[in-house]
Amino acid sequence: MKLYIPILVLFVLATGCAAFSVTMGAIAGPKRWNKAKMESYECGIEPTPIPFGGGKIPVKFYLTAMLFIVFDIEIVFLYPWAVTFGKLGTFGLVEMVAFVITVLVAYAYVWRRGGLEWD
Repeated sequence: MKLYIPILVLFVLATGCAAFSVTMGAIAGPKRWNKAKMESYECGIEPTPIPFGGGKIPVKFYLTAMLFIVFDIEIVFLYPWAVTFGKLGTFGLVEMVAFVITVLVAYAYVWRRGGLEWD
C-alpha cells in the first residue's frame, strides 16, 4: 500500500492543478468580446468569423497531424533503445533495424501517396 502513496499524491496534485486552471480561466477570462479583442495580434492575419457549429476543417490538416503523431511516437521508441544499446547486444540491433525499416516503409508509402504535399 505504501508504494501507491506517491501515485495518489501525484493524482491529487494533477486534479487540483486542472481544477484550479479551469476555475481561474472562468473567473479571470474574458467576459465580453468586442472589435478590439478580435483584432489580429502581430500576425497580420485577419480573423474570420467562425460559422455556428464550427464549420468544416480540411481533412489534410487532420491527416498531417495524425502522421506527425504516428512518426513522432515511433521515433520516441529509439531513445530507450539507445540508452540500453550496450546491454541488448545483437538481438537489440536486429530488432531496431527491423523497426526502423518498418518506419521507413511507412514513410515511403505516405510520401509516394502525396501525404506530405501541401497544396
